[in-house]
Amino acid sequence: MENCQQQKYFLSTFGCQMNVHDSEKTAGILEKIGYSKAATVEEADLILLNTCCVRENAENRLYGHLGNLKPLKTKNPELIIGVGGCMAQLPSVREKIAESYPYVDFLFGAYNLHRLPELIAKIKETGSRILQLSQEEEIVEDLPVVREDPYRAWVTVIYGCNNFCSYCIVPYVRGREKSRRPEKIIAEIQGLASKGVKEITLLGQNVNSYGLDFPEDERMDFADLLAAANRIKGITRIRFQTSHPKDLSDKLIIQMMAAEHVCEHLHLPVQAGSNKILEAMNRKYTREYYLNLVEKLRAKIPNIALTTDLIVGFPGEEEDDFQDTLNLVKEVEFDAAFTFAYSPRVGTKAAEMKTQVPEEVKMDRLYRLIEVVNQQAKAANQRLEGSSETILVEGPSAKKQEIFAGRTCSNKLVLFPPKRPSVELVGKEIKVQIEKGLTYTLRGKEID
Repeated sequence: MENCQQQKYFLSTFGCQMNVHDSEKTAGILEKIGYSKAATVEEADLILLNTCCVRENAENRLYGHLGNLKPLKTKNPELIIGVGGCMAQLPSVREKIAESYPYVDFLFGAYNLHRLPELIAKIKETGSRILQLSQEEEIVEDLPVVREDPYRAWVTVIYGCNNFCSYCIVPYVRGREKSRRPEKIIAEIQGLASKGVKEITLLGQNVNSYGLDFPEDERMDFADLLAAANRIKGITRIRFQTSHPKDLSDKLIIQMMAAEHVCEHLHLPVQAGSNKILEAMNRKYTREYYLNLVEKLRAKIPNIALTTDLIVGFPGEEEDDFQDTLNLVKEVEFDAAFTFAYSPRVGTKAAEMKTQVPEEVKMDRLYRLIEVVNQQAKAANQRLEGSSETILVEGPSAKKQEIFAGRTCSNKLVLFPPKRPSVELVGKEIKVQIEKGLTYTLRGKEID
């Protein structure tokens, strides 16, 4: 395609870590064909929105953002606007964009990223809109990546999802599970280590399913992959997400305990504490199974930090079901939780259920749940007061440039006043003493 030098792109990302990593690949592709990153949306020649479709408010946010872009397109008809990610793969969204947002030039999916140069060139040459996504059978690997953080990196290990939770649209937009070859993953991690990356996060909708789609004589499961990653020199921290509780094996727990560089943190979405609701969600485990899993984890890794996802107001949820969720949360004592009021997604079984919970009831339960979660998070952080923790320094905090931020192995954010210039701190692992535990952060000081 024509050289895009001097042209600039602006990329907005919604949603999960998979989307963040997809945006890193998107930026890599654009910069390879000559685009540079725009400081503001107003100066961009190309605007891309990488979307998430897990919850209804994400869809509403997309339409709000698209509305804000109309004046820019009016002012500059040569501006190219594209919508990518999971939402672009929903037929209802494609239809609405086609009808209501005529200034959107093209759509692209998570597995169509490699076609971006071709799509942009075609739009420039013909001026036509491209709103139909090609259905790719093969996932294209080895795409260029632009990472914002030189010390931490995402590494995809498995694509897609086979679980079909009744509330979730992901299997319909990201397809069935497909594990990456282990040699590809290890080579990628080795390459990252050679560039100075210290922390990696292994990504998948369900990392615990890794390798199950390989021929039996070639099978390597996620515990084996974790052990192989742990042996790579230069990588000092290994994280992974997300883990489906039903597939978290005893073998993986033992490997987490044994692997020196695997962080003492596990994100283990429970979603609900009522067996009736778990069954309706098609989660394939019970509250008793989940609590037993937590017990096994803490027996092997006593200092593990557990975080989770929780949904309230799922169709059919009654007050007793919600109390089951509250009681489970109190029993587990999570370090943190992402909490959501259920929102129906067209195309899922839950959206068709007749027993939808009124919005005011959902929000009341959500606020009550958040209160308990926040109390637990603060208590967990307060238990660390007086302890020393090793953190990987990220740089100045979001609110105050004179205060630095870093994360513990348990993924807790520590804020501290630096004693040294940033060039000596960012990307380094240092010891801090925890002075105060707050709800969302820890306050500390460097230990000489």
